[in-house]
Amino acid sequence: MSGLEVTVAAPLDTVWKALRDEEVVRRWHGWDYDGLDAEVEQIYFTDVVEDGHVLALSGGDRFRLTPSGEGTAVVLDRAPRGDDADAFHDLVTEGWTTFLQQLRFAVERQPGAERRTLYFSGDGPATTLLETVDLDGEPWFRSANQVGVTVDAWGEGLLVLVDAPSAMAVLSTYGLDDEAFAELEARWTALWAAR
Repeated sequence: MSGLEVTVAAPLDTVWKALRDEEVVRRWHGWDYDGLDAEVEQIYFTDVVEDGHVLALSGGDRFRLTPSGEGTAVVLDRAPRGDDADAFHDLVTEGWTTFLQQLRFAVERQPGAERRTLYFSGDGPATTLLETVDLDGEPWFRSANQVGVTVDAWGEGLLVLVDAPSAMAVLSTYGLDDEAFAELEARWTALWAAR
């Protein structure tokens, strides 16, 4: 099994609750769309096995939580890839990378807060948008195919840009009113189309 790991600056019980309370999971996992509730239910609550602070998911992936200094190490062991599923396995691994960073961000920076998200996907690189967009915030994470940046103007939100295996942008916002959210959506729809 290959693994992904993040350390969350929060007690183990807090991070475990973020994986085991459906309402909390919905505040950090993925992005808003009509099927999000069903996705959360399917991934985290259907045919899963809990053993202490280990959560085995139905598809073979497994979360392991352990204390790490004053925080919690979250390791996601990926199930072995199938013979004909390399591209799909890589796509899911990139998704998990995003989700783990969203978990870390929500627990550390926005505990208990509701979010609204925007999601864009398609061909071509996404991280090049950082060269054309002026964002007031700080780097959150960088991996081989992704970059995450905090964005103060989005209620201290999070921008995740993914280049491969397919391009994606996830904007997590907090506390924006409908008008500000609509303006952000229009701006990023245009930016995404022009990249």
